[in-house]
Amino acid sequence: MNQPLDLHVDRSTKVSLSEQIRRGVAKAIEDGVLLPGVRLPSWQDLAVQLGVALGTVRAAYEKLAAAQLIEASRALGTRVAQRPRAAPKKECLPDAGSFLETYLEMTQGPAFFQMGVPAMETFPATLFARIRAQAARAEASVPPFYPDPRGELALRREVAAYLVVARGINASPSQVIITGGFGAGLGLTLTVLGLAGHCAWFENPGFPWTRRGLELAHLSVASIPVDADGIDVDYGLHHYPDAKLVVVTPGQQAPLGSTLSLARRLRLLEWAAANRAWIIEDDYLSELQLVGRAAPALASLDRDGRVIHIGSFSKTISPTLRLGFVVAPVELTSAFAEVAACLMPPPGPAIQMAAAEFIHQGHYLRHLRRTKRAYAAKRQAVLDCLQAAVGLNRVTAPGLSVLISLPKRTPDVVIAREALTFGMFPAPLSPWYASADHAEFGLLLGVTTAPTKHLARSCDRLFETIQRFR
Repeated sequence: MNQPLDLHVDRSTKVSLSEQIRRGVAKAIEDGVLLPGVRLPSWQDLAVQLGVALGTVRAAYEKLAAAQLIEASRALGTRVAQRPRAAPKKECLPDAGSFLETYLEMTQGPAFFQMGVPAMETFPATLFARIRAQAARAEASVPPFYPDPRGELALRREVAAYLVVARGINASPSQVIITGGFGAGLGLTLTVLGLAGHCAWFENPGFPWTRRGLELAHLSVASIPVDADGIDVDYGLHHYPDAKLVVVTPGQQAPLGSTLSLARRLRLLEWAAANRAWIIEDDYLSELQLVGRAAPALASLDRDGRVIHIGSFSKTISPTLRLGFVVAPVELTSAFAEVAACLMPPPGPAIQMAAAEFIHQGHYLRHLRRTKRAYAAKRQAVLDCLQAAVGLNRVTAPGLSVLISLPKRTPDVVIAREALTFGMFPAPLSPWYASADHAEFGLLLGVTTAPTKHLARSCDRLFETIQRFR
């Protein structure tokens, strides 16, 4: 039977009738009133019940389907989609406007154009699942013991070998510390360095979570502008010469995509060595550069042991692994091991051994080659769709995203939230800036999660959403 819906529409409000219907059904689903699998009224039945046009209900249902809240089929009718239940209301929820609320909002999904996650269709999931299962069985067959806090030696060896070939870093396995992703690597590094109260340079714009991490470590964050050559080193030297830490994304600046020039790399390294400052290199995209060969890592030029290189497998395999690594300077390897042992141990051995075997058998490098080709094709398809509608001068392609630049003060955060009703979640650009007063506005569309079907329709819907707020 159809599930009765206690819906009402208000014709006196400015909110469209279809949007009122969409919100009512969505709220019933999120509140647990409509459970997964429950059949909904047909377009015709609901239109008669509410006294609205058939097309009004159809538009609301299409939005709900695009957001993956409902599913429709000829055989079973329209039903609530299978999805995780909303958290019970009695559960303590994040404070409105808090960092955690923003974090949870920015990581919800899956959604088209979502940044920070790899494409599912390019990853050899069956193969990796088999390797992972073998590693889990092997772990269960040995006596229980406390693993090496630095990480499994097999994975540290594979990471060290990979970094020599792919990133130009000549590091021994003893310098590699396995972590629970980039965030854990950053926390581990900041704990080891113990620079609370000191000044840290940070790119502006830059990844909001990293900026917040520096603040939580009680560092004074100095926002350094970025241009076509990466972070403006001279600006930092002029305004904040006594800084003790620099956090950079030299391979492909996040989010604007520029590569730190050789001249600035050398200038930065020279200054760090002379002032006993530290450089954290966030190699968030590894070698996933879609045009030409990826630039060598900044750490490959370091001769004074001032660069701490942090990488992860989140963008290349999956963020669900929570698996990353830090390459520590030789003089700090013991300190990193001590902090890891006491405060920040790595993920369990099974997932580490699975990753090590995946790399050792050559699957990882083959996967990266396939992935780069697929992402390049996806990015070009997204560019073609957007440039026709938005214009060449407003669309650029930094890294694994496509940036739509918007006029000053355009509510890009609101637009991103509105796009989610269509199953799309581009990242707003303005939160990447340290100050809203000096922010640029735009939408960053992740190309890895761009739809493979009906791309033009998704781009049109996104453009229509943008137009409503201009």
